[in-house]
Amino acid sequence: MVLGFFSPGNSKNRYLGIWYKKVPVQTVVWVANRCNPIHDLSGLLTINSTGNVELLYRNKSSVVWSTRSFKEPKKPILVLLDTGNLVLNDNSTSSTTTPESYLWQSFDYPSDTLLPGMKLGWNFQAGLKRSLSAWKNLNDPCPGNFSYGFEFEHQASPEVYMMKGTAKYYRSGPWNGLRFSGVPELIANPVYDFQYVYDDRELYYMYNLMIEREVLTRIVLNETSSLRQRYVWLEGNHTWRRFSSAPMTDCDKYGFCGANGSCVMRKNVPTCHCLKGFKPSNQEKWDSSDWSGGCVRKTPLSCQDKDKDEFIIVGGLKLPETTHSLVNRSLNLMECRAKCLRNCSCVAYSNLDIRGQGSGCIMWFGDLLDIREFPSNGQNLYLRISASELAVIGSVSVMLLFVCYCMYRRRCSKAARERKQYNTEGKDDLELPLFDLATIATATENFADDNKLGQGGFGPVYKGILKDGQEIAVKRLSRSSGQGLNEFKNEVILIAKLQHRNLVRLLGCCIQGEEKLLLYEYMPNRSLNFFIFDETRKKLLDWPKRFKIICGIARGLLYLHQDSRLRIIHRDLKAGNVLLDNEMNPKISDFGMAKLFGGNQTEGNTTRVVGTYGYMAPEYASDGLFSVKSDVFSFGILVLEIISGKKNRGFFHRDDSLNLTGHVWRLWNEGNSLELIDECLAESCYEPEVLRCIHIGLLCIQQCPEDRPCMASVVVMFGSQSSLDPPKQPGFFIQKEPLEFDAVNSSSYKQESSSKNEVTITLLEAR
Repeated sequence: MVLGFFSPGNSKNRYLGIWYKKVPVQTVVWVANRCNPIHDLSGLLTINSTGNVELLYRNKSSVVWSTRSFKEPKKPILVLLDTGNLVLNDNSTSSTTTPESYLWQSFDYPSDTLLPGMKLGWNFQAGLKRSLSAWKNLNDPCPGNFSYGFEFEHQASPEVYMMKGTAKYYRSGPWNGLRFSGVPELIANPVYDFQYVYDDRELYYMYNLMIEREVLTRIVLNETSSLRQRYVWLEGNHTWRRFSSAPMTDCDKYGFCGANGSCVMRKNVPTCHCLKGFKPSNQEKWDSSDWSGGCVRKTPLSCQDKDKDEFIIVGGLKLPETTHSLVNRSLNLMECRAKCLRNCSCVAYSNLDIRGQGSGCIMWFGDLLDIREFPSNGQNLYLRISASELAVIGSVSVMLLFVCYCMYRRRCSKAARERKQYNTEGKDDLELPLFDLATIATATENFADDNKLGQGGFGPVYKGILKDGQEIAVKRLSRSSGQGLNEFKNEVILIAKLQHRNLVRLLGCCIQGEEKLLLYEYMPNRSLNFFIFDETRKKLLDWPKRFKIICGIARGLLYLHQDSRLRIIHRDLKAGNVLLDNEMNPKISDFGMAKLFGGNQTEGNTTRVVGTYGYMAPEYASDGLFSVKSDVFSFGILVLEIISGKKNRGFFHRDDSLNLTGHVWRLWNEGNSLELIDECLAESCYEPEVLRCIHIGLLCIQQCPEDRPCMASVVVMFGSQSSLDPPKQPGFFIQKEPLEFDAVNSSSYKQESSSKNEVTITLLEAR
């Protein structure tokens, strides 16, 4: 770090500031005299007779900035630490210094930037508030209209706000023990860790770097874009890469849906709806997408009937603003409910800390403000509903269930007659909407070639549009595919019960005549192999996107193995079975070959080996033994393919005649793993992150299943910087004789046009 005078942008004014020494583009992280510039070259930094630091100009006649230490030092010394913290110490007291001994430090007075080790929050004992305030513009570091820091009321839960003047612009949500409830992306990661402290002495959020290698990262507040942005310096291409930002969508903006309204993003478009038991305060404005008026209760709460009220669970939320809330850390959830029920002004409650089984109590009073839905990572809110309104909801629900049941039975009866020739062993409940063939034919324009998305091992996939405008993907099983009614029903039954953001969603099915069709949510970016194995399209996936895809696949696989109601082994995880939505989020698909395990079962064997060569674990391909660890092997291969942009099957390196796994293993042992990286990632890759991914990939493809980590451990590895065990030799380590190498026909040069299930079947296996 450097301390010195500078002139920002096109300004001729001079300021005392701190910036990075090793960054060629001057990046200022702290300014002393933010609103009192020096207009000439006479600036002088000195320590006065009281031991405080002063910035003087005009021949020492004017003080434009100074420190105020809590005691007068005997031998004052001003030091700029490597962290960027400018510290005033008493050099006569001790040879060692700690933050507690500092007489003054710049970290207590942030400008627009939060650095590692800098606290954002309050020191209650000193009455000191540490918050960020954006520069007015590139030429003026004086605080503008945009600020970022903790705000809270007495006995309420603190939250971080972005403010535009006195108006609230963004809210983090209360701390839930793991993260701020409105920041689900704040998770353990390889770059930094973070901590939150709230006690009688202080309140703060702070982050620190986790990796040994020097990395430059900063959080900065930007007045022009109205964003809080985190950046990481990429030394390779001399640029700051944006790591994250907030707010990211309109749903993040404070009070977007008004009081008692909840915001959800659908297809990148924000949509508001009223909480259960509420209705729009102005229906006409609400219908025209003016949601600012919010919602009001259909049936007001009554103190006389408060004991008859009930609470309904509203799941997956960024919790409401806590300004009008009350916190009790000693109560459990049941005690919290009882306390809220006794107070007729209490409208909702939740856990204060969601770790483990949950603990603590937070209760809300009055309108519920600034709610957003996070289906996968949100929290439960227990919302108070009057007894009379609950009865209405209950009766309506019963009627809807009855109507849906009648429609479902009618459809099932019709479909059962049509598929009777395929099902002689009993009537199976597919637990999904059943579509007739005419509807699907209309949606796909009679399965027109122009709507064909691709060709899988079990038949083509078409894009379709239903009458209500919903886009779908239709998987049409061919009669020669090898996937019969059993595999078809297996996929339907399994995927219908799975709900996860990284698993493709099944919308319905059709069994009519000789047709068997599956209707999925439409993935506009097709599959992963559509990008990473294409020389042009692979350039659209920079390293941040690929790392996001890797982590998403890992979370989806962990859900299948451990977190879902069922324990499922996919058995055909590959690039072609990972679909990408419009934001490049990965979704695992194709469960036709999946196996369902019960109880604590984690492995099985079969005489019918199914899957795709290049992704099969050795013990599965040779002996039919499959387990969660065989899926882990497939995942490891997929990680290495994503990093290298090369297919495992058919790849042989020119220089060493090794297949992909063997090539990776050789590079690893030589300390040259970075040579594996796809050339188009040169400018965007973060080398420590890539090397860790290669390491994890090698751990996943070790020869013995017992040596491979489980997916729970893999997910933790991606999100932490803890040391990893050295990998052992991978399975299917193959070396090809140099004379047999054919550059023309090798698949490292010749891309396949379809994702094909290449299977070996020895005996039919009863299901």
